[in-house]
Amino acid sequence: MRVLLVDDEPIARRILRQELDCFDGVEVVGEADNGESALLKISSLDPDLVFLDIQMPAMGGFELLSHLKGGRMPAIVMVTAFDQHAIRAFEDGAIDYLLKPVSQARLQQSIERASRLKRDPKALAENLATLQQIASAGSVADSRVRKIVGKAGEEYFLLDPDEVLAFQADGELVWIITRKQRYLATQNLKTLEERLSTGPFRRIHRNALVNINQIRKMSMITSQRWLVTLNNGQEFIVSKRQARNVRDVLHR
Repeated sequence: MRVLLVDDEPIARRILRQELDCFDGVEVVGEADNGESALLKISSLDPDLVFLDIQMPAMGGFELLSHLKGGRMPAIVMVTAFDQHAIRAFEDGAIDYLLKPVSQARLQQSIERASRLKRDPKALAENLATLQQIASAGSVADSRVRKIVGKAGEEYFLLDPDEVLAFQADGELVWIITRKQRYLATQNLKTLEERLSTGPFRRIHRNALVNINQIRKMSMITSQRWLVTLNNGQEFIVSKRQARNVRDVLHR
């Protein structure tokens, strides 16, 4: 596994290089401190895997990704101190997203993922093509939303909208609720509502956005108060302000 490190901070590159030295079969073939230099080294060194920082002078990580079109593509793992860029990283074709400081366990997962894709170059091309198609999901009211990014522990997952039962805000956090588990969303509730406005998701409370296709039961509490039960048994109270959204469901 031939690896290129791209980060404008020498200390960050040195630490990552030291961590990678612990893995058999991994060779750091070069380093770059900005996107322009990285493009040249990707062309000349032909790495299998690039650990790419996002914020760099001259050319940042996302700008570099926009220049990697056609030809043999290395697997890209974004490495950053900021978690708010996760969805864009996956949209632009990264196979993983790591937060600094990077743990050994997460680094190993990224290497194993890249190794699997290296053994099957066609799978890598298909993986990148699929992820890059997700880019349309970032626009407002886009009916082509394909994936929702959720975080569980230190890993990021691409979820199909149909498998999401609801989004629930808890202070500044937003939880993605599926049948099996909860994930931490990478966007706030308002942004999610706008992205998913052409689909089956409806706001039923200032803290909740539900998939109406996942509603099992609706119970009237008062003329303007409802209790919604989802297919996983979780219940939500509908606010008076959003009661119309529930009534609309009844007339579908």
